[in-house]
Amino acid sequence: MSLPPLVQPAESLSIDEVRRYSRHLIIPDVAMDGQKRLKNAKVLCVGAGGLGSPALMYLAAAGVGTLGIVEFDVVDESNLQRQIIHGQSDIGRSKAESARDSVLEINPLVNVVVHDTRLDNDNVLEIFGQYDLIVDGTDNFATRYLVNDACVLLGKPYVWGSIYRFDGQVSVFWDEFGPNYRDLYPDPPPPGMVPSCAEGGVLGVLCAAIGSMMVAEAIKLITGIGDTLLGRLLVFDALEMTWRELKIRKDPAAPKITELIDYDAFCGVVSEEAQRAAAGSTITASELKELLDSDKPVYLVDVREPAEWEIVRIPGATLVPKDEILRGDALASMPQDKQIVMYCKTGVRSAETLAAVKGAGFKDAVHVQGGVTAWVNQVDPSLPVY
Repeated sequence: MSLPPLVQPAESLSIDEVRRYSRHLIIPDVAMDGQKRLKNAKVLCVGAGGLGSPALMYLAAAGVGTLGIVEFDVVDESNLQRQIIHGQSDIGRSKAESARDSVLEINPLVNVVVHDTRLDNDNVLEIFGQYDLIVDGTDNFATRYLVNDACVLLGKPYVWGSIYRFDGQVSVFWDEFGPNYRDLYPDPPPPGMVPSCAEGGVLGVLCAAIGSMMVAEAIKLITGIGDTLLGRLLVFDALEMTWRELKIRKDPAAPKITELIDYDAFCGVVSEEAQRAAAGSTITASELKELLDSDKPVYLVDVREPAEWEIVRIPGATLVPKDEILRGDALASMPQDKQIVMYCKTGVRSAETLAAVKGAGFKDAVHVQGGVTAWVNQVDPSLPVY
C-alpha cells in the first residue's frame, strides 16, 4: 500500500551529509527530499538482538537522524553467531550500549538515544511517544502484543519481523490505515507450542535477510516512496530460497484496543495447567544433584530437542522430546518404580510436560527449575551454556 511520507523533510543537508549519502541522492525516488526526511526521522528499534542488529546498522547507514534503542539484556557469547552489531569484546556489556557504540562508528551524525530498560506497560507509551516509527525485532509474543497495542493507542506505524531456524516473516502494521498485529495473530499460540530462537535455533544469516527487509520498509514509510507491506505478509524460506506473499485484512469484528493489558497472562508464558503441576513439584538444580547422589532410583528425562541434547546434557539423563510426551507416545515407557524428574533449557517446557505426566498418573513427578542452564550455573560450570 502506498502511503504519504511519515515525516517532514529537514531544512537542509550539510556538505558532509551530501558526501555521505550521495548514492541515495542520485536515486530519483529518494533524492534530496527523501534524504532530508530520513534526517528528520526518529525511529525506535525494540531489541538489539538478531533482527535489531542489522536493522540498527542499516538505519544508521541510511541517515536516520535519531535512532532509539530499547534493550535491557547483556551480550552473551551465544549472541555473536547472529547479532552482528556486537563483538567479542562486548561480552558482558549492555546490549544497548554496545549497539550505540557500533551505530556511532557507522555514522557519527546519528543521534542515538539509549533506553537501557525492559519495555513494559509502565514505560512503553512514554518511550514510543518520542518516535515517528517503531521497528520491532523482539522474539517473544508478550512483547509483540505490547508493541502492537501501544502503537495502536498512539497511532504509530511499526515494522515487524520474525525469524526461526530457516524461516522469516516481515510486515508493516498501522491500525489507522490497515491491519495491526492482532489481525494477523488474534490470539497467541499455546504456551510451549512455538519455541523461541534460544530453544529452536536460527540460521544467523537469516537475521540479515529479514532485518534488511525491515529497514527497506522503514525507509519507504519515512520517505513515502513505493508500496509498503501494510496489508501484506512476506514469508521467506531460506532452505528453498522462496518468498511468498500473503494478504492480511483488517478484522471488522476484532475487539477495539483501548488499553494495555497483562501480556504475560494473555500469552500464558507458562499455562495455568503447567503452573498447577509445578506447584509443589519443582526442585532446584542443587536439589537434583543431591537426589542423583542418593540411593533413590531416579528416571531423569531431558525434554529438549536432539540438537540441544548434543550440545549439553545432565549426566544420566534420557532424551524424550517434549512433543513425544505431550502426544502420549512416551508415557507407556515411563517407569513406575523410579522418581521421574524432567528438565529442559530453562524450565518452561519441562513444566508443560510435567502437567501431562502427572495427568497420566505419575503424581510424584517433578521438574527442575531453571533447567540445564541452572545445572551449569549451580552444579557444573565446566559444561557449555547455549
